[in-house]
Amino acid sequence: MAKTLKVTLVKSTIGAVPKNKATVVAMGLTKLHKTVELPDNAATRGMIQKVRHLVKVEEA
Repeated sequence: MAKTLKVTLVKSTIGAVPKNKATVVAMGLTKLHKTVELPDNAATRGMIQKVRHLVKVEEA
């Protein structure tokens, strides 16, 4: 089974850079405290790195 990451939006994107807002939406996070499971790959890790101040990450 492939590894996944649980990503939770913990800080609002209001006032964030538009590029960061787009990254959060691309990850499937639309509301605060929403959690999504994403595959643990280089693309996902890069997206998380860009918005690490807005999200919380756990291994699933």
